[in-house]
Amino acid sequence: MKTRSKKIAAILVCMLAVFYMTPVMGQGKININTASKEQLMTMKGVGEAIAQRIIEYREATPFQTIEDILKVKGIGTKILASNKHLISVTDE
Repeated sequence: MKTRSKKIAAILVCMLAVFYMTPVMGQGKININTASKEQLMTMKGVGEAIAQRIIEYREATPFQTIEDILKVKGIGTKILASNKHLISVTDE
């Protein structure tokens, strides 16, 4: 019975992982030039304040590359590295 319980637990963990990843995977990349505050806040390490700074920055100067997000106060290389695969500057 322990083996069966372990298999069920493993299946549940996999299902939860798929459930939590589906919104990100289903939407494609987040365009940091057009994303809403709520969409920006789905990125790891980005809360309401940083999302607002991204919006303010792009209104003055649209992002040309994803690395330009480093120019936003509060975003460093760690946040960029965590989200690089999720963001874009164009609609793909």
